[in-house]
Amino acid sequence: LRVLQRHYPQLMEVMRFQITSRREFERLRACDPATLTDLERAARFLYLQRLAFGGQLGGVFAVQPGCGPRFSLARIGPLLDAAHARLDGVVFENLPWQEVLARYDGPQALFYLDPPYWGGEDDYGKGLFDRDQFAELAERLGRIEGAFLLSINDRPEIRDLFGAFVIEEVRLTYSVSKSE
Repeated sequence: LRVLQRHYPQLMEVMRFQITSRREFERLRACDPATLTDLERAARFLYLQRLAFGGQLGGVFAVQPGCGPRFSLARIGPLLDAAHARLDGVVFENLPWQEVLARYDGPQALFYLDPPYWGGEDDYGKGLFDRDQFAELAERLGRIEGAFLLSINDRPEIRDLFGAFVIEEVRLTYSVSKSE
């Protein structure tokens, strides 16, 4: 974000002659980002993200016959412009969820909450969200003036904790998986 804010023309110039190739993809994927300048690191990130299967930076080269490459400077410029326009006027907060609810709650508020799933409490970082916070979250959501949408896995424990709210089951199939 910092590079886009301060060095957008220079970033576009760094990527200007970038080609789409498996060899370049593998070279950049193997490259230690710590050895790169901020501009080179941002260009590497965009290149790998656009060309990796599912957008996963550690993923494999995802170019298919009959489809144009997803990395194209002609498309990245408009894509970044669209992201800028969409985010114009958006406020980003970096506060604990309890403070966000307290600060922004009101009759017109709509909160989207995506805590770690039950059983994956450390997925967003060790110690950032423990199992006890699910009960606290349910209790606090029961007191807000606004509305909320919560994404969470369907477990009996979750249904017990959030049973006072309307629960809509949504089935989905993950098309991209992270192998470890």
